[in-house]
Amino acid sequence: MEAYAVIQAGGKQYRVTPGQIIEVNRMDVEAGKDVEIAEVLALSNGGELKIGMPTVADAKVVLTVLGHKRGPKVINFKKRRRKGYERRVGHRQDLTVFKVKTI
Repeated sequence: MEAYAVIQAGGKQYRVTPGQIIEVNRMDVEAGKDVEIAEVLALSNGGELKIGMPTVADAKVVLTVLGHKRGPKVINFKKRRRKGYERRVGHRQDLTVFKVKTI
């Protein structure tokens, strides 16, 4: 079993392994920079699992910013039958792309 960590970034929780590429909600960081995430909720070295209450002490995950992008378009469509009511709204989420450097 390989090492992994559960981190909280951008308001959501992600299970990450070294070398993995993840997309999180847009964060205000420049491309090419390294970011340290100290909110590690769980940490495994391959054999032993440490679970934080709420975070694991002295644990951090280093991420490299690959860039920023926009996610796929999501369509919200509402309709009331026989009333002539239709509403369509599109949304594209701003994302930041990270590569996990070290745990």
